[in-house]
Amino acid sequence: MRHHHIRKSLLALTLTGAALLTSCKSHQPMAEAGTDVSRLYRQADTLVTDTTTIADTPWQTYFADANLKALLTEGIEKNLNLQIAQTRIQQAEASLSMARGANLPTLALAAQGSHTRLSNGADGTKVLGYNYSTNFQLGFVASWEMNLWGKLSSQTKARYASFLSSYEYRNLIQTNVIAGIAKAYYALMALDEQLRITTETVELLRQSAETMQALKDAGQTTGAAVEQSKALLYNTQLSIATLQSQIRQQENAICVLLGRAPGAIERSSIIAQTDAPQLNHGVPAQMMALRPDVKQAELSFRAACELTNVAQASLYPTFTLSTASLGFASGELADFFKPANIAANIAAGISQPLLYKRQLKGNLMIAKAQQQEALLTFQSTVLTAGQEISDILYGYQASLSKNELRNRQIASLTTAVDFTQELLRAGEATYTEVLNAQQSLLQAQLSRVNDRLEQLNFSVSLYKALGGGVR
Repeated sequence: MRHHHIRKSLLALTLTGAALLTSCKSHQPMAEAGTDVSRLYRQADTLVTDTTTIADTPWQTYFADANLKALLTEGIEKNLNLQIAQTRIQQAEASLSMARGANLPTLALAAQGSHTRLSNGADGTKVLGYNYSTNFQLGFVASWEMNLWGKLSSQTKARYASFLSSYEYRNLIQTNVIAGIAKAYYALMALDEQLRITTETVELLRQSAETMQALKDAGQTTGAAVEQSKALLYNTQLSIATLQSQIRQQENAICVLLGRAPGAIERSSIIAQTDAPQLNHGVPAQMMALRPDVKQAELSFRAACELTNVAQASLYPTFTLSTASLGFASGELADFFKPANIAANIAAGISQPLLYKRQLKGNLMIAKAQQQEALLTFQSTVLTAGQEISDILYGYQASLSKNELRNRQIASLTTAVDFTQELLRAGEATYTEVLNAQQSLLQAQLSRVNDRLEQLNFSVSLYKALGGGVR
């Protein structure tokens, strides 16, 4: 029953390709998209009917951290990739305006003057001396191609789809920028927390090394124990420099996303981050409805359909008003603007491609192949989107399931460190047991930070995968 519900819910989305094929009114019959809609979403066991989706939540509301909000605002305003995307919108808008203008007549103001002289060919003595004439013209000249077979309108529709696609491209870049800044910000705070834990551990290891030295002086342990404890201390101290370098690099990476020179980043702590909100993703049919890449692939397919219509219409006759003029024409400037000198001319024609027909048919074959390519790209985009969302949802739940076990692990290792130190003082444990417990505790604490970072990243990834961050 659940599989049937999924299949029904996704039908509107996954058969968009078939609907597009019909709406294109292409001269070639089109097949349906052919995607198995029942397999796009691999969460049938956790099927929901709630239509609420986090993609509808503005990013200003979705992200609660004030410092992160400030960075996102700066990134959206100054990110260079977003500015590049904006220039593409301007280019597409100009291209659309040109396509719409092709449906209208062209009109120009033209002025022309001519003077002609002929020679007397009989005696050859009067070169350019006979039969001369002077003519002046001023007026409007127009031309127009009739929109037969819908060629010009299809060109306009293709440009309009490209224009809309440029907006979706910008939306795609914006979602990437928001996700990139948020993930980089969380990663920076995770490094801060790992540095704090490591610094505290260094102090504990220093105390442990001093304890080992005191036990050696008392004859309760060996010099090897002292040197091993110092080696662990030094190794942990070395990791501090690595973490500090990573922090500096992460700050610089965020600055690049913000479109600014490298510098410090204001931030809070990863501990202060609230738990990820309820990751509502809506019913399956909603899950890809707002994704810019899916919408962009759909628009590219629409444009390809219209260009196929243009290539098909190019095989048919073209009717053009090649020249239409209205103005004044006279051989004398003094009488130029008299009503008697008003002149009009009109010329129209119809042409049917003959010798160019093979080339035009080749263009049509190319257009049809490009249309099929656009359809396959749309199908691939939908399938990839379904995989991405499914992976994120499962990965997030799997990551959450580690929290309780990780906390138990750290609690047990903390107790183990205390016990082994007491046993070592009592002579009932070896120094290797103490060192192993301390090292295991440090790794578990660092892993817990990574778990938290992973969960925050999953919340960002799902928000992006559902098309959030555009509004």
